[in-house]
Amino acid sequence: MSADRIRPPVPTARKGRGSASWVAGRYEKRVAVAEDDGWDALQALQDEAPSPDTVVVEERARTVLSRNRSPDVGFDRSVNPYRGCEHGCIYCFARPSHAYLDLSPGLDFETRLFAKTNAAERLRAELAKPGYACAPLALGINTDAYQPIERRYRVTRALIELLAETRHPFSLITKNAGIVRDLDLLAPLAAQGLATVHFSVTTLDNRLSARMEPRAAAPHARLRAMRTLADAGIPVGVMVAPVVPAITDHELEAILGAAREAGAGPAGYVLLRLPHELKTLWREWLELHYPDRAAHVMSLLQQLHGGRDYDSRFGHRMRGQGPFADLLASRFARARRALGFGRLPPLRTDLFVAPRAPSPQGQLF
Repeated sequence: MSADRIRPPVPTARKGRGSASWVAGRYEKRVAVAEDDGWDALQALQDEAPSPDTVVVEERARTVLSRNRSPDVGFDRSVNPYRGCEHGCIYCFARPSHAYLDLSPGLDFETRLFAKTNAAERLRAELAKPGYACAPLALGINTDAYQPIERRYRVTRALIELLAETRHPFSLITKNAGIVRDLDLLAPLAAQGLATVHFSVTTLDNRLSARMEPRAAAPHARLRAMRTLADAGIPVGVMVAPVVPAITDHELEAILGAAREAGAGPAGYVLLRLPHELKTLWREWLELHYPDRAAHVMSLLQQLHGGRDYDSRFGHRMRGQGPFADLLASRFARARRALGFGRLPPLRTDLFVAPRAPSPQGQLF
């Protein structure tokens, strides 16, 4: 086992990374457990090991259009340009998906990334199928479409260019101010009723944001980007997500107020979700950054989920249940009314023009 991949007995926070260690994925057949020999040699190796660099693998996807039947979300199809996310958000519900790649949902998720460089090509093939029925598509749901590596790979921009060409409706959700780069594409599409954007805001505290979501845009940068898009006529909304009991829940009204001032039309919120390995990662992060209230945070989460760390049932996983959940819903509804939040305009599907299916004979016209 190399020194830079040892999970020490007592993990330490890593600057610029959300996770502190490589937590084993649930499909791994063998798991190496490190034990200190009492001479602190293991911890010394870990302290000397450099922080892992970001490694990006270019992959040729076979398909990129994912479908779901979840009643908890407002779309039935999505495209994710990347696997893994350099933002490193410790709370990200997508972390366990790295276990399918035999990689750790911990540090691997934010350092071992995959760019679907042929995503636009594969989506074109999907849209060209004779039986394809147009409906709004969500772009970058599992991992952020505007994470830092988008500056180099431009997979998201290529997808938006295709959606513009075919006049296909889509929505985006991001926590990166880099979305303003594509203002030239988004503004004309929004004017046709084909594009909307949501910004995810977890906290307004820059220091807390740097610990929870170390490589995402700072909160004030997201709000500034929201204002830029709104001023350009692009319908924008805010998702207070995730709401973390005893860590960020007290900021709910402040976040909504700041987003409304920045031009947000609708608003929503989602509770912290802890599927699979994320339970271990979250507990580790709490012990590193909030040891004094770790037990209290977990107690509140368990109260929200019937005594468990997480309840994955539709209708429960996003909001929870019980007195704390009811209080949070009441606070949100009251703030939403007081601030005058509304709804995003419906996206149009009647403008869609299917692309031509690829042909080995090429095109004459």
